[in-house]
Amino acid sequence: MTPSTMSDRAVPESTSAENTSVASTSVEHSSVASTSVESSTSSNRTSSNTTSESTSADSAASAAARFRAEYGAHRAVEGRGHAGAELLALPYLRTGPLAKQWAVRARTFDAFVAHVLRPLAAERGRPLAVLDLGAGNGWLSRRAAQDGHAALAMDVRDDHVDGLGAARGYPAAGEDARFYLAAASFDALPLRARSFDVAVFNASLHYATDLAAVIAEAARVVRGGGRIAILDSPFYATDAAGEAMVAEKRAQAAQRFGGRAGALLALPFIEYLTPARLAEASAGLGLAWRRRRVRYPAWYEARPLLARIRGQRIPSRFDLWSAEVP
Repeated sequence: MTPSTMSDRAVPESTSAENTSVASTSVEHSSVASTSVESSTSSNRTSSNTTSESTSADSAASAAARFRAEYGAHRAVEGRGHAGAELLALPYLRTGPLAKQWAVRARTFDAFVAHVLRPLAAERGRPLAVLDLGAGNGWLSRRAAQDGHAALAMDVRDDHVDGLGAARGYPAAGEDARFYLAAASFDALPLRARSFDVAVFNASLHYATDLAAVIAEAARVVRGGGRIAILDSPFYATDAAGEAMVAEKRAQAAQRFGGRAGALLALPFIEYLTPARLAEASAGLGLAWRRRRVRYPAWYEARPLLARIRGQRIPSRFDLWSAEVP
């Protein structure tokens, strides 16, 4: 197995070590739910409804495709196309313009390993099957594999900036070869039920368009007693604080994104989380979310105070959120 192309790391029908299997290794790249292509399955629909739904599905798929292309291009401009030593160092990137951001993400990842991954592995007495949702270039899956686990990196983006295609930069043998890639949307996972021990949203859950559906899908594919974890998505105490961030983002969109603004803002992402939002979306799933406060670098921890002094909006926090699947 070589990492030179994404298909080389395509997940097999089953990974025998962990009984982790997928319904299909040929998955859709669309970021909209797969139900969008089911617009003509009911025989009692009128032809006008079918045409309307088909047009809507086509429009959504087109918007998703534009988003993926423009988002990858924007990430390239931001310098997120890590390669070579930088790619291999993630999330412990010590130098460069993005080192401060990665210092925050490294702290969250360390908390995830210390409080979710290793305790659950000790409890089960074996390596875990880890589902990395919104995996980007697969750095978390690679780290999980280095810790002895089997991991599947899943994302809707397969570009070579920091999508799944960037995983070609990892070595082809040894610990780095023990994870797989699949391009798919996390709101319609092409995976069998109860096939993973851990599902982790890797700086990705705020890109959900239907939070309840996405969490339900994660709960469906995690075995009883397993964990769902949320890393590096912006949390606010209230919706008002979150909506202030969204309003600021849209007001500054032309300046921040230039001509890409329309495509990057076209999809109805939830953008942020609150404890109440998370609890409401998880209702009926038996998930009791726990927040574990992460000690971030001093500059990050000082943000709320500095924002208050400067009269700016309340900043978000990341931290580690997790829940046990019943």
